[in-house]
Amino acid sequence: MSIEEKRIREFAYQIWESEGKPEGQESRHWDMARKLAEAESLAPKATPRKAKTKSPTLAQPAQPASKPVTVKKPRTTKKPPVA
Repeated sequence: MSIEEKRIREFAYQIWESEGKPEGQESRHWDMARKLAEAESLAPKATPRKAKTKSPTLAQPAQPASKPVTVKKPRTTKKPPVA
């Protein structure tokens, strides 16, 4: 059995299962499986994509360093101790 025949058999079985395992639909399942296998063989092979990285020259220009931001705490008034 060739690899293509095995693939068609797998597709037919998956179709049969997905439809709830009906009886009397074998020829339709095999036809659908043949079409799927044919489409799969004609489809371009997928190649893994490389992660996109931004090069520093294409990225936005670097911003000049700014002064660090200082956060001022709110003033609190000290109350004199109660005697």
